[in-house]
Amino acid sequence: MNQIRKFSFLPIIGIILISATFWFLTANKPESTNISTTTIYEQRVNHSPDGIGKYYMGREIAKVMGHTGAGWLERPSRELEEQPSKIVRALDLKPNDVVADIGAGTGYLSFLIAPLLPQGKVLAVDIQPEMLEIIQASKQEKKITNVEQILATIDNPNLPNASVDLALMVDAYHEFAYPYEVMQGIAKALKPGGRVVLVEYRGENPLIMIKRLHKMTQQQVRKEMQAVGLVWRETKNLLPQQHLMVFEKQLAS
Repeated sequence: MNQIRKFSFLPIIGIILISATFWFLTANKPESTNISTTTIYEQRVNHSPDGIGKYYMGREIAKVMGHTGAGWLERPSRELEEQPSKIVRALDLKPNDVVADIGAGTGYLSFLIAPLLPQGKVLAVDIQPEMLEIIQASKQEKKITNVEQILATIDNPNLPNASVDLALMVDAYHEFAYPYEVMQGIAKALKPGGRVVLVEYRGENPLIMIKRLHKMTQQQVRKEMQAVGLVWRETKNLLPQQHLMVFEKQLAS
């Protein structure tokens, strides 16, 4: 910044600048939300090596698994360990549904879901362009036409308002750097009565050999979904190690 020379009228200039700055900040103040985004997050110096040091509602946010871990998502043992086919069956999909696979990664779930939506489609949402490139290559190889990639940002899923019947997050939500903002975006993208399904390793069970920050308790998930106005409907404990939690966007009264 250029320094202002110390003339005798400097105090007057300072007052003018302060007043102008105050007017600008006031005039451009963002619309208020249910929770102040300046206070919902806490940054701590001392934190888990598996986390980013950022806390939301008492929970430390986990580090993101990068695209270099794509092979783990496609591991042959995944069906045995996690039974994703059961997840898909539990979604109760209609042929014309629009499903957003949030944190789609390599598209493992997207490609399981796509054949069930002959008149619908899957929106494969991810913040990593490299993951979306993998999905594009798989689409061409599998000749699947109803999977559409969407590049999100860390605080915006980039989904049109009222466009989605169901938003699915499988072992992804706990890594969102801005969970409140992303879930606000997802809630807006849901059609009235639309659903959110979260699948997370059970944080209540210390015997599940997954790093602590990559697990979540039902209580914590419900608290965080309630913050954006989503209503818990049920939890299906049909998976070996994960909760499958169903939330709903309320119909306008």
